[in-house]
Amino acid sequence: MPDRRRAFKVVLSEEAQLDVVLIAKWSVAKFGPLAARRYRLLIRQALDDIGSDPERPGSKEVASSFEGVRAYHLSLSRDQVQGQRVKSPRHFVIYRRSGEDTVSVARILHDSVDLPRHLSRLEA
Repeated sequence: MPDRRRAFKVVLSEEAQLDVVLIAKWSVAKFGPLAARRYRLLIRQALDDIGSDPERPGSKEVASSFEGVRAYHLSLSRDQVQGQRVKSPRHFVIYRRSGEDTVSVARILHDSVDLPRHLSRLEA
């Protein structure tokens, strides 16, 4: 069993929690329960990865007007997941450090979303 210790506590906003639920429901409907489980494990791995290093390679600052807000694509965590991998992850995590030991996840969004519209809802 992999060690899932994090250097940072990862806290999901209500919106991010709802994103996870909706992604799971859509995945079950479109690809079946096994594929949905793999995607859920991938999301968990990405959150663990962010928790171990919020500025990890591959993460990007998304906009200078939202200081500290970063994006991390799920595809960057695929190789850390045990078992069959998700072929083409299509979501990214929007987050920022909030305090010395916490990472706040604002959303988990699909590649196709209008990112500036979603960022405008974040508190500066």
